[in-house]
Amino acid sequence: MAPSGPEEPCEPRRPPGPGEPSGSGEPSGTALRKVARVVLLDPDDRILLMHGYEPDDPGTTWWFTPGGGLEGDESREEAALRELAEETGLTGVRLGPLLWRRTCSFPFAGRRWHQDEWYYLARTTRTEVAPGRLTELESRSVAGLRWWTSAEVSTTRETVYPTRLAELLRTLLVEGPPRTPVVLPPEYA
Repeated sequence: MAPSGPEEPCEPRRPPGPGEPSGSGEPSGTALRKVARVVLLDPDDRILLMHGYEPDDPGTTWWFTPGGGLEGDESREEAALRELAEETGLTGVRLGPLLWRRTCSFPFAGRRWHQDEWYYLARTTRTEVAPGRLTELESRSVAGLRWWTSAEVSTTRETVYPTRLAELLRTLLVEGPPRTPVVLPPEYA
């Protein structure tokens, strides 16, 4: 299995510098890594988030949706389901519509990552989850999983990615999935 890569933030902090991604979301001289993520909701509309940290600095932590990079010729949908099974142990989940898209660039585990992330909706009745087949990097940077209510996401002081997840989740739960995927602003760290 190819390295899944980071399960890391894309926090907007400053404009890109020389050699970093331009404002268009396209990295200078670097291909965007294709990533599929899953907004997994349980019967109580709680979202499943993973707890991650910088391998060399376990005190730097954040929460994020399951997902990761495409392998070989797999589609985004196939990657989303594979990553979900590997990271949560959940199989047999059906993907819903594509909700959101974003590009991001960030440092993680000693290198810079440039990603094109697609977020799919999925629902499950199974709430018992446990990390399964994690890559070596994921084993060094994932602390666990937790179900969150929308209110908890909205009021937490912990870092959650994407940065607008609280607002996006509220809108999703009130209005349902968007008719066309929402393109989020690029985020750079």
